[in-house]
Amino acid sequence: MKINKERIKEVFEEFSSITVLIIGDVMLDDYIIGNVTRISPEAPVPVVNIETRYACLGGAANVALNVKALGATPILCSVIGNDRKSNDFLEILKQKEMDDIGIIRSNDRILTTKYRAIGNNTQLLRLDDEVTYPLSQTDEHDFLLQLTHIIHSQKIDAIIFEDYDKGVITNNIIDNIVSLACKKSIPVLVDPKKRNFWEYKNIDLFKPNWKEIREGLQLKNCSWQDEYILERITQFMIEKQHKHLLLTLSGEGVVLYQYKQDKLLYTHVPACLRKVADVSGAGDTVISVAALCMTKKMDIEDIAELSNLAGGLVCEEVGVVAINKEKLLQEAINR
Repeated sequence: MKINKERIKEVFEEFSSITVLIIGDVMLDDYIIGNVTRISPEAPVPVVNIETRYACLGGAANVALNVKALGATPILCSVIGNDRKSNDFLEILKQKEMDDIGIIRSNDRILTTKYRAIGNNTQLLRLDDEVTYPLSQTDEHDFLLQLTHIIHSQKIDAIIFEDYDKGVITNNIIDNIVSLACKKSIPVLVDPKKRNFWEYKNIDLFKPNWKEIREGLQLKNCSWQDEYILERITQFMIEKQHKHLLLTLSGEGVVLYQYKQDKLLYTHVPACLRKVADVSGAGDTVISVAALCMTKKMDIEDIAELSNLAGGLVCEEVGVVAINKEKLLQEAINR
């Protein structure tokens, strides 16, 4: 890596002084695991004999877990329901020793829950229980009031919008929080989805994956290397005044787009050769590492490289897992 090894150690030690506000859609990943020994007589489907069940935090909550795993303090902000799964979510949040100061409860919503049935180590079915419509005016008002209070009352070093198109992030919340962050010189990072893709403006780091940028910019039958892509991203960044765009490409690494001397340039950081077990949650890790490093004024190209390294590391693990800080540090300084 280009950055000094001692600088990496210093930055990692300073993570403990950072507080990150994470705004977005939270959820539970509920796993039903067992063995399959027969086919149902009722329909041609496998019968799973349940051996174990467990639930873990998902969505924006996984970003909070990554921030915490890196030694920083996450403040998770979302709107959940008053249903049983929302109660389970808050209980797990408490077990993970994370504050619920940013969580608003609403009678108008339920907690997004993804049920996965796994038999003989194979996912057989996923059931999603959720609502995806935007917040009501009352919920939006209460949520924005709480977000504003937290930003004014606490030292917030970075803000992450973790958007899953479930309705918690609205145009009004985006406009007000980004404006407030600019006034307070707080860097803002965005992990976008299709619905609000064009609503974000003046973002420090915009981090779509390949599917999201193709949907957002309405691209068809193209490769990220096509000259046409650079033109479209240039137009998009100029119109939206984003400072940097970090495009994640799964097994191909990441591409950093930035302005240098009034020209948009891109740097491709290839993925490290790894035995990939599961790519789930890698984007959450990438944006978490990028946010913490941005607060320490690291060079943006170094941030892209370190974030890419972190995303690759979590892909070696089965399931959605948070980054191992010590493992990331050792791999970074030994490269």
